[in-house]
Amino acid sequence: MSGHVSVLIITGYGTNCEIECEYAARRGGADSTRIIHFSALRTGEARLEDYNFLVFPGGFLDGDDLGAAQAAAQRWQYAPDDRGRPLLEQLRSFLDKGGIAIGICNGFQLMAKLGLLPALDGKYFERQCSLANNASARFEDRWCTLKVNPRSPCVFTRGLEELYLPVRHGEGRFVAMDEDVLRSLEKSGQIVLQYADPDNGSPTQLYPHNPNGSSLGIAGICDPSGRVFGLMPHPEGYNHPTNHPGWSRGESSIQGNAVFANGVRYLRGAFSGQGESAP
Repeated sequence: MSGHVSVLIITGYGTNCEIECEYAARRGGADSTRIIHFSALRTGEARLEDYNFLVFPGGFLDGDDLGAAQAAAQRWQYAPDDRGRPLLEQLRSFLDKGGIAIGICNGFQLMAKLGLLPALDGKYFERQCSLANNASARFEDRWCTLKVNPRSPCVFTRGLEELYLPVRHGEGRFVAMDEDVLRSLEKSGQIVLQYADPDNGSPTQLYPHNPNGSSLGIAGICDPSGRVFGLMPHPEGYNHPTNHPGWSRGESSIQGNAVFANGVRYLRGAFSGQGESAP
């Protein structure tokens, strides 16, 4: 599989953005893409070891209620595969071998519940943050300006300075276990994306530019290696110029496909000996 970027997109239990994610991955240069239902991992129809790029898409996972991703996290932690091993072991092995993973919206919530993010001090699978109800107390469906942190180790955002992407969620407010977690995220550069004021590009807490009231305007974070990335905005939601809300007025910006393309680019570099080592 050397040099081959193989993307696996997990669907099921209400997830409904898998097709857009597959399209964005193909537009980003992936060699192969596959959408599977979560149950396929249990039956052995699919194994994470055969892929190097994992996508947890957004959608109405388990009803999209607050804490719904907890149900999905329980499946990963305790559901056995066809060999009788918890699926979490497949996920551990996938990451240990240098695979990359992105979680979008509900997928980000799942990563937080599993403790895949932020994994401060290398403490993977230990919960340190969560996503709570929007401060507006309502579902937010709007496009947002996002500031990209140039200090972040995130492989998915290299070379990007600003993004303009849609958000579609009712529970996207980032909350940390305590202030020490927030300070550590700032210090380590693991805050990848922040909601920004479109007039000056600065991170903001003000609604509606910050649609959910996230602490420090956090819209996305990564693990210490930069290979695991979670974000509430939908990069796959902007996979064609006509998706832009101002397209008919001639407006455009960097498409969300660039996020997937960076993942592909990283893996190709890793295969040629130019990538970063696993944590």
